[in-house]
Amino acid sequence: MRVLHVIGTLEPQAGHQLRSLVRRLPYDNEVVSLSPGGTPPDRVPVHRIIGVRDHDTATVRHLRHLMRTGRYDLVHTHLYQANVQGRVAARLAGIPHVVATEHHLGAVTRPLYLATERLGQITVAGSAAIADRLRAWGVPQRRITTIPKAIDVAEFRFDPALRAATRARLGVGPGVPLIGGVGRFDPDKRFDLLIRAIAEVPGAVLVLVGDGPARADLERLAVIEGVADRVLFPGAVAHPHDMYCAMDVFASPSQTSFGLAALEAVAAGLPAVYASCVPLAERAAARTPVPGTHRLSQDRESLPRTLRAELLCLAERDGARLPARSAGARYGTDHLAASVGRVYEQISARPGRRLIAPLLAYRGRFGRARFGRKNSFPVPGSSVRNA
Repeated sequence: MRVLHVIGTLEPQAGHQLRSLVRRLPYDNEVVSLSPGGTPPDRVPVHRIIGVRDHDTATVRHLRHLMRTGRYDLVHTHLYQANVQGRVAARLAGIPHVVATEHHLGAVTRPLYLATERLGQITVAGSAAIADRLRAWGVPQRRITTIPKAIDVAEFRFDPALRAATRARLGVGPGVPLIGGVGRFDPDKRFDLLIRAIAEVPGAVLVLVGDGPARADLERLAVIEGVADRVLFPGAVAHPHDMYCAMDVFASPSQTSFGLAALEAVAAGLPAVYASCVPLAERAAARTPVPGTHRLSQDRESLPRTLRAELLCLAERDGARLPARSAGARYGTDHLAASVGRVYEQISARPGRRLIAPLLAYRGRFGRARFGRKNSFPVPGSSVRNA
């Protein structure tokens, strides 16, 4: 089976999920990214078609051409932009089977999303929360399947040489406790709480790995709190393995996170302090918590108090690393690939459908003022013979 994966960006974390997936899928995989940057998968052909907006007709035309000439059996789209444009292009190219994955759902154009959703066959939700939101939007349950995000524990195995090299690059001495957070710098990640907490953890240094619109505000807050010399901003990284090796404690104060970074951290042998991590919370609720993980309370003092406690435990271990742990096979990449493979096989057993009416209805509803000839998808208005 020839499979084309269309993704909005190869940047973390969706890009890393895709790289892990295609390494394990037993198909003839190719990837097309709709943005520059990011780390492409190894030993997989990668195409770049740079789109500028969600309803970019040029991108749809280029995708349709690639799909037609590539003679793919199935198209799998990832992230909102690729899900919208990729589904349309696949239908126009005559691809019989289309799968989409929603890794997360941010601010999106809901009517456009729902119109194009019906051009595919099934949507993979990366978490139960995403599946709930899709159902609330009106996507039928029969067109949704939940396959949780996953990590490869072996990718994050602790490496002492990498630890020493990374700490030297960061300017952190061998005996200095290093607390770390990883993620996009958005307000809902609540990295501001970590900066305020580090002021109450004497002698520790904080490293915030990532980038985003809140970076300038976070840097300013570090100055205001008087800890600018103890907060490091190394920027975004292609893969956080070296940063996890450098850290002594991982912390995630976000209350809306699925918690993939926390899973990576425990795989690297770190104690993990978190406010929200679905897999770790499931284990805790089942009375089988992952050792060395601690969920924060709503108490304002919970974060600095827990960080100080973790550093005391670190001193008692004489800096020794915890063993690599996981939240279970359900959150491993082998399970992810096997589950996605079953979805492919199930929909490939069904006859493909040529369904263009929902998109035409969407264009008619919102009119040519918004989606006129220059900005509309290349869908004939009076005939579906060319669809």
